[in-house]
Amino acid sequence: MSRVLVASNRGPVSFSTADDGTLVPRRGGGGLVSGLTGAGEVLWVCAALSEADRTAARKAPDGRIDQAGHDTGDAAVRMLDIPAATFERAYNGMANSTLWFVHHMLYDLPGEPCFDARARRDRQSYEAYNAAFADALARDAAPGAKVAVQDYHLALAPAMLRERRPDLRIAHFSHTPWAPPDYFRLLPDDLGAALLAGVLGADHAGFLAERWASAFLACCELLPGARVDHAARTVRYAGHVTHVGVHGLGVDGPALRSRASEPDVLARETALRDRVGDRRLIVRIDRTELSKNIVRGLAAYRELLTDHPEWHGRVTHLVFAYPSRTDLAVYRAYTDAVLRTAADIRAEFGTADWEPLIVEVNDDYPRSLAAYALADVLLVNPVRDGMNLVAKEGPVVSRDGCALVLSREAGAAADLGEDALTVNPFDVSQTAAALHRALLMPADVRAARCARLAERATALPPRAWLAAQLAALD
Repeated sequence: MSRVLVASNRGPVSFSTADDGTLVPRRGGGGLVSGLTGAGEVLWVCAALSEADRTAARKAPDGRIDQAGHDTGDAAVRMLDIPAATFERAYNGMANSTLWFVHHMLYDLPGEPCFDARARRDRQSYEAYNAAFADALARDAAPGAKVAVQDYHLALAPAMLRERRPDLRIAHFSHTPWAPPDYFRLLPDDLGAALLAGVLGADHAGFLAERWASAFLACCELLPGARVDHAARTVRYAGHVTHVGVHGLGVDGPALRSRASEPDVLARETALRDRVGDRRLIVRIDRTELSKNIVRGLAAYRELLTDHPEWHGRVTHLVFAYPSRTDLAVYRAYTDAVLRTAADIRAEFGTADWEPLIVEVNDDYPRSLAAYALADVLLVNPVRDGMNLVAKEGPVVSRDGCALVLSREAGAAADLGEDALTVNPFDVSQTAAALHRALLMPADVRAARCARLAERATALPPRAWLAAQLAALD
């Protein structure tokens, strides 16, 4: 029985299958994995995401990956073998195609959403998926244990777990924004109520920024029987009080700088500098995800080159993207739109001796760190983002200081806005003007602002961020 448990869709290890049929484990990255490093005796409950993961879970004793000889770091790991069809409908149908779209306000409203019989089936799978986590957590938790449930995939799990184990101390943390009430009401009434009641099963509901916490509290006023105290940031519902908190996740500065100084990163720095010469660099690092707003960012760069021909031959825009949710048609179409827009810019402005734009869509973390190190300007312009760690990683890794052009709709704007050039992500002309200002910023001013950005970016590193969630349960 465990005293501290973490639940999330993706765990700290995933598997692939080698040509000879053996399972090949790969350790995960990201803030949550970092946050668990050194956190003590923790059981991490996660879902099997692929057939290789499911095979590993079936072969491990009761799904305990750490007991099957695999390296899972400091945490014990239980991987849940949820039926593939149930997982697909819960993950892609409900979590990624409904909840993600609502919280990031991505719907094209004349045509979507449309909550029909298929949507109801997706919801049933989402309920079954959350119940599988609640069952596992209820079984594995010691009396009075602390449980940290992570993100929109598991919005129903806190209430389900409280039903099963009322003795537990439960936290839920949302890594996404939370939709304002008018947008949240796009959801079917019973679904919206179930999601709010699910999170309110937790003792503590955490968010990345004040505005997301405030939106959640405002949505709770839609829930019959809920009593919201905005000043105290509490919600009383079904005889239970949930405290709402804000924990603005940062980055681990020393670990990030250490990784950025390793040979593979330095080699990519050299290759990039050889390719672009002494030109100024505007860098963006993103997933090809709808909320990241890459196409408008490219349009802003195009407008910069159109309005300021003095930059021709003197600047290059590096766009390094990671493929995202390629099993969804709308994401494949968005990636195609990014590549088409990039090709148009190269055709319009490129010359025999100048690449105005370099776009690469593949997973290469050392390349991203190298780009951070060399950036004169970092462009982060999501239409909406819970936090956006790119905005925090870039200034920490920067060699000479980069200027940050940052969307006001990113949660990171609350921490970094004072020293960033903030923009409306829908205003292409404003973004182009901000890029021009950033390129003209004197080197000493840029370096001083970048240093302050880096200081704020590392104020709540992952380990302290997770510890704050757990401490809120005391």
